[in-house]
Amino acid sequence: MKDLNKVLLGSLAGAGLMLFSTNVLAETLSQALDLSGHWVGFLCIGIFTIAYLFVVLEEVLELRKSKPMMLAAALIWVAIALVYKDQGLSSVAETAIRHDVLDYGELLLFLIVSIAYINAMEERRVFDSLRAWLVNQGLNYRQLFWVTGILAFFISSVSNNMTTAMLMCAVVMAVGKDNPKFVGVSCVNTVVAANAGGAFCPFGDITTLMVWQKGIIEFWTFFKLFVPSVVNFLIPAAIMHFAIPKTQPAPIHAKVVTRRGAKRIVVLFLLTVLTAVGFQNSLQLPAAVGMMAGLTYLQLFGYFLHITHRDEPELGLDPMSGEEAPDTGSEDSLRFDVFHHLARMEWDTLLFFYGVVLCVGGMNFLGYLKRLSVFLYDELGATPANVLVGVISALIDNIPVMFAILAMRPEMSEGQWLLVTLTAGVGGSLLSVGSAAGVALMGQAKGLYTFMTHLKWAPVIALGYLGSVGVHFLMNAALF
Repeated sequence: MKDLNKVLLGSLAGAGLMLFSTNVLAETLSQALDLSGHWVGFLCIGIFTIAYLFVVLEEVLELRKSKPMMLAAALIWVAIALVYKDQGLSSVAETAIRHDVLDYGELLLFLIVSIAYINAMEERRVFDSLRAWLVNQGLNYRQLFWVTGILAFFISSVSNNMTTAMLMCAVVMAVGKDNPKFVGVSCVNTVVAANAGGAFCPFGDITTLMVWQKGIIEFWTFFKLFVPSVVNFLIPAAIMHFAIPKTQPAPIHAKVVTRRGAKRIVVLFLLTVLTAVGFQNSLQLPAAVGMMAGLTYLQLFGYFLHITHRDEPELGLDPMSGEEAPDTGSEDSLRFDVFHHLARMEWDTLLFFYGVVLCVGGMNFLGYLKRLSVFLYDELGATPANVLVGVISALIDNIPVMFAILAMRPEMSEGQWLLVTLTAGVGGSLLSVGSAAGVALMGQAKGLYTFMTHLKWAPVIALGYLGSVGVHFLMNAALF
C-alpha cells in the first residue's frame, strides 16, 4: 500500500510540473504539419480503429479497455514523433503532446477527488442507507419506478452516472426480483435518468466537466439545461409508466447503520464542489486545484476520525433476502483511511481516458479533426452537427466524441455549445451500450436488462432526445 501511495503521489506531482506558456504553445503548434494525406496518418487511423474495436469487444474478450487504448496512444505518438524528427521538428511534437497530457492531468486530478469522496461515502454506508430506506418504504411498482428514476436524475448531477445507476438498480432488483418485466423497464428508465441528470451540471458527466474546465461555458450557465434534461427523462418515463404493473411487491425489511462521520463527509463533498467553483469562477484558477484543496478537507476529517476511533456496529445490508448480513469486518477495517479510497479508484476507466485524450489529440495534430470540423460545422451547420453528435455518442463513447469537438474548437454560440453538451450527454441513452450506466446494468441485471430490452424502448427514448433539443431552442433562444 505504501508503494502504491508513493506512485500515486509521484503522478500527482508530475502533473503539476507540466505547466507552460500558452503563447509558446500556440506559436509552436503553428508549425504543425498536415499529415492527413500521409501514410503515417492512415497508419494512425488504422491503429485507433483497431484499438477501439478491442474496446467495444471488452466484455467478449475480457480485455480491459484501457490496455488497447493506451497502446494505441503510444504507437500513434511514436509514429508522429518519427516523422517530426525526420523533419527536424521534434520540439513541435513534444509541445503538442505536453498540451494533451496537461488536459488529461487536470481531468485526472478532478476525478481523483470526486471519486475519492464517492468511495468514502460508500464505505461510510451512505448509499447503503439510502438503498435500505427505499426498500423499506413499501412502495408499489409504479411508485418505485418513479422514485428510482427521479433519484437517479438528481444523484447523477453530482455523482457519475454508472455509480448512480448501479445504486438504483440494486433497489429495483431487491424489490422486483419476482417481476422481471418491472426490473427490465426500470433499468431502462434508470439509465435514461442518470444520463439526463448528468447533462445539466459540470460535475454530472465527464463531457460537461471537460467543457467547463476549458472555460467555454460558465458554471451556472450549465443549469440552463436543467429543463431540457428533465424533458429528456420525463417523456420516455411517462410512456414506460404504463408498462409497469400496478401491483405491490412482497414486503422486504432491510436494516443498515451508517458509520460515524457519514453525514459530515457528504457536507465536506458539497464544500469541495463550492471550493472548485470558487477557484474557477472567482479566482480564474483551474477547478482541479480547487478540488485538490477540497481533498484536504477529507484528509483532515479522516485524521480526526482516526485519532478518535471507536468500535462501531458492522450492520450489513442484504436487500435480496431482506436479512441483516453478519459482521465480518475487523476493527482495523472500520478505521477511516483516505489513501485506501484513493487506491480503490476505477483505474481502468481513468487510464482509458488517458488513451482517449492522447489518441484524439494525435488525430487532431495529424490534421483529421480540422477536416472533420469543416465538414460538420461548415457544410452541415452547427445545429445538425450537434444533434448528430448525440446519435454518434450512442455508438461511440461520448468521451472521445466530446474531446474531439473540444480539439476542433469550432466557432459556435453559447447556445450551440450547450446543445452539444446536452446531446453528447443524453445521446448515450439511445442504446444500452451508449453509456457506462447502460453497460454496467447489463452486467448487474444480467438476463433481465439486455441490449434488446433497451432497444425496444429506443423510439420513445428518441422522442425524449428530440424533445430536449426542442425545449433547449425554445427556452435558451437568446443564447444562439
